[in-house]
Amino acid sequence: MTDFSRIDPNFKVEPCFSQEGLAFYDVTKPPFSLHGLLWEGGCFRRLPRQVAESVSEEVAHLSLHTAGGRVRFDTDSKRIAIRASMHAIEKMPHFALTGSGGFDLFEGAGYLATFIPPFGFLEGFSSQKVLESRKLRQLTLNFPLYSGVRELYIGVEEHAALLPAPAYPQAPVVFYGSSITQGGCASKPGCAFPAMVGQMLNRDHVNLGFSGSCKGEEEMAAYLAALPMSAFVCGYDHNAPTLAHLQRTHLPLVRAVREAHPDIPILLFGRPKAALNEEEQARRAVIQATCAAVNAIFIPNEALIPAEITSWATVDGVHPNDLGFYHMAKAVAARLTK
Repeated sequence: MTDFSRIDPNFKVEPCFSQEGLAFYDVTKPPFSLHGLLWEGGCFRRLPRQVAESVSEEVAHLSLHTAGGRVRFDTDSKRIAIRASMHAIEKMPHFALTGSGGFDLFEGAGYLATFIPPFGFLEGFSSQKVLESRKLRQLTLNFPLYSGVRELYIGVEEHAALLPAPAYPQAPVVFYGSSITQGGCASKPGCAFPAMVGQMLNRDHVNLGFSGSCKGEEEMAAYLAALPMSAFVCGYDHNAPTLAHLQRTHLPLVRAVREAHPDIPILLFGRPKAALNEEEQARRAVIQATCAAVNAIFIPNEALIPAEITSWATVDGVHPNDLGFYHMAKAVAARLTK
């Protein structure tokens, strides 16, 4: 296999770097703030282990994937490094490793850098980015979408300021759905549509997308209803194995959330595609009926991925790329803003 970085140096990945002058800190401790994840049993999780195992074996596995996880902090360090110990690393032929296994760094809603894992990594990696200037920045580090993280340390220059980031202004927006909600197949974690919505609105979010395994179980409905949230966004049509399953589970799950949170906006959607076949139209009718029953907002499928971008918005006809996710995020953010 050709080492393409010898032809184009812009593709070079340098996991080895001098750590001289850097101090590393555990992100589970102050001044860092952790969002979208729990620290439990020596690793990061999206659900408590007991809850995840009560839902399904698949959700128990996917709950270790860190989609939607973030660490926020302020620093004036010009050098930012990470040291990650990882497990459950997923590599797929249609999914960029920067999205499934990488971390990315934002200043506010502005992208700064991606910490790119070397292709052969197995148990984690280290990486460093040197920013263009030295100034106090409000930073957010996004965790991988389809891999698990046991430990994460952030390195900054030894004499740099390291301060807590300002708190989010509201309770999080909770997203529940399929692989599309989890983030497949975004090029980097910050390009999953729940992350984009959070960036657009400066809101905290919780990503409870479970690839192929989001089926509206009673145990999940009870967990969702108990979460603090300022809004709920739900789209699991792709994972409902049959129309009858969607009919049986959709309204009870959303009603549980509505009864626990009578005043929040609830947004529901089906399959993000411009044209629907007969069965998909029947599924959409189920979701629209739920909207009417619980005073929720329906997002039309064609608003999520419009017809004019259909040819370029997915990697495989199902999973959005960054263009598809951007349009989905715009549709969700616009309705949440109203």
